[in-house]
Amino acid sequence: MSERLGELLLAKGYVDKIQLSEALRNQREGGGRLGSVLVKLGHVSDGVIATVLSEQYNLPSVDLSAYDISQDCLNLIPLETAIRYQVLPVKQVGMTLTVATADPTNVMVLDEIKFMTGYQVEPVVAPESSIQAAIERHFGTQQSLELQKVYDQLSAENEEYEISFSEKQKVDIEELEKSSAEAPIIKLVNIILADSLRRNASDIHLEPYETEFRVRFRVDGMLYTVMRPPFQLRDAVVSRLKIMASLDISERRLPQDGRIKINFSRAGARKRIDFRVSTLPTLFGEKVVLRVLDPEKLPTHLSQLGFEGDTLKKLQAAIALPHGMMLVTGPTGSGKTSTLYTCLNKLNTDKVNIMTAEDPVEFNFTGINQVPIKEQIGRTFANSLRAFLRQDPNIIMVGEIRDLETAEIAIKAALTGHLVLSTLHTNDAPSTISRLLNMGAEPFLVANSVNLICAQRLVRVICSECKEEVEVPAEALTTLGVPEDELGSFKTYQGVGCGNCGETGYKGRTGLFEVMEVTPAIQEVILSGESTNEIRRTAVTEGMLTLREVGVAKLKAGITTVDEVLRETAIL
Repeated sequence: MSERLGELLLAKGYVDKIQLSEALRNQREGGGRLGSVLVKLGHVSDGVIATVLSEQYNLPSVDLSAYDISQDCLNLIPLETAIRYQVLPVKQVGMTLTVATADPTNVMVLDEIKFMTGYQVEPVVAPESSIQAAIERHFGTQQSLELQKVYDQLSAENEEYEISFSEKQKVDIEELEKSSAEAPIIKLVNIILADSLRRNASDIHLEPYETEFRVRFRVDGMLYTVMRPPFQLRDAVVSRLKIMASLDISERRLPQDGRIKINFSRAGARKRIDFRVSTLPTLFGEKVVLRVLDPEKLPTHLSQLGFEGDTLKKLQAAIALPHGMMLVTGPTGSGKTSTLYTCLNKLNTDKVNIMTAEDPVEFNFTGINQVPIKEQIGRTFANSLRAFLRQDPNIIMVGEIRDLETAEIAIKAALTGHLVLSTLHTNDAPSTISRLLNMGAEPFLVANSVNLICAQRLVRVICSECKEEVEVPAEALTTLGVPEDELGSFKTYQGVGCGNCGETGYKGRTGLFEVMEVTPAIQEVILSGESTNEIRRTAVTEGMLTLREVGVAKLKAGITTVDEVLRETAIL
């Protein structure tokens, strides 16, 4: 097969004789399939390999990202077989099983699957990277293979992992501590944490159900199931995480919050990673959510967040002022904290005193005095702000303005020579003014203290490796607010899915920012008690771009898709 594939690639001009000879030499020395060797050497893509094999053997070539594979179909082939031979069951109709493979000439593997399943096997061709990504998406990572044997052994031989959550039964805490310290449990938890970093996940969800224990990662804002450990390991895994986070493993009735700090090594480099841990009692046990806090992923410049052009200039001008208030608004998960931290990093010098009140403190910064909020002992945002004003601050960051008391103190600080940065939960920039007024803040104080409001959202970025031009119906573009005279003046793109993006078509996220400067004209509207709509109209007249308009600009630039802009913005 190697010689035949090499001849085909050579005949079609995909490789030259020197490249083929190099690949064959590497194959003889290191083993493996010729196609894989050529891809590793960078002489050809695995997509080309799949296309050539598909044409030569008259087999269909499939896009695995388009397949919605049922769990019953996936269960027909063990994870070990799927990883070892790079195959994936994609469809089962009657007694015929369609199997995606990167090497359709390996008849022995197809015969083994036929014998194993009892079905007639119909091979289809897919790129090896696409199969690997689909295996990880549906089965979990390759590291899970090693654990699968451990799971099976524990499930069969170690019934002590079965611990009831019934309040009527007494839980043996010593036994729970012992089980959570077993090597397989420690290894499983370590793999989950390490795999979240490899996949660039922002959150880890461990969720117990009546008969299932599920692990999901949030990647680029979307949740994906990555692992389903045996149900019997549920309590031991949760207890292990609680021990690592210095939480009380005997307390299962109340939510708890903690923090895990680990040293992570990758490619010879070591770095410190924090995981913010939250436990929550549910019907079938404790759910655990871990927020991944990697300091290296924190943007160091505002342009890395997605600020550009006039919005970047306006924000830089606002944080350069010696006093006043800058507010960042948006829903949970829209990147408000990252924006504030990036601003503070830019302002952090030996010449200023920066103080923050946060709930909780996510990242630690040298040179910034960070105070964690603990309402149970009376250390609230309002009380912390009062104390800040006696600490000779230049810059104050308030994690969130939640009530009138906090708002009044923040406004007072902004009016008395301090630069104040904070967040609120509002849908857009103009409605932030109305929120402050509805809290009870005086209009003249709001108008004179607030310098700038930034509303933001996060949209996924099209994967650069599988990006291709697509036609979007004119109706969809006009729905977004694109003027008719601009239709056809720009190209639209989407990602088709590849190994680089895990078959999602997206890789990373960028921000949409609606930046509203509180100009004299807007101050007049606030003082006159006008509605949010009137504030918005005035702001647009003054040059503000709405979130939808900024999203359309990112679409025209080929950065994101119509679906992402529609999902995160609205016409106002």
